[in-house]
Amino acid sequence: MSTETLVNRARIICEQNGARFTLIREKVFRLLAELDGGIGAYELLEQLKQTEPGAKPATIYRALEFLTEQGFIHKIESSNAFLLCHHFGQHHPAQLLICDQCGNVTELHSHLLQEEFNRQAVAQGFVIKQQTIEAHGTCARCKVA
Repeated sequence: MSTETLVNRARIICEQNGARFTLIREKVFRLLAELDGGIGAYELLEQLKQTEPGAKPATIYRALEFLTEQGFIHKIESSNAFLLCHHFGQHHPAQLLICDQCGNVTELHSHLLQEEFNRQAVAQGFVIKQQTIEAHGTCARCKVA
């Protein structure tokens, strides 16, 4: 899906949610849309400074918080990085396959895994608010190389 299509979808969702998709938020969204893997906040900040020289760490963190709240991005906890979710529009559990060699991240949506995870959480009396499962390894492209 093209970056423009993703941006237009994000704008529509923000309008539906009564949220402001500001220029800075859009620029950060676009930067994430151009990547295959995750990226850290400070790396994003350096890229954002190319068009917004006055951007500060707080600028990027506020944008990332907004994009996370809207369900547009996932945080990769193990590397403290962020990844655009191409399936945004509703909050959903995600399973991430993270290649330790090239950094590529593949997002999966296994309903079977989600159901079993939720079933076991309920059995423990636990209520899940947000779920992201991460698996590190080697992607098919790097395995062949």
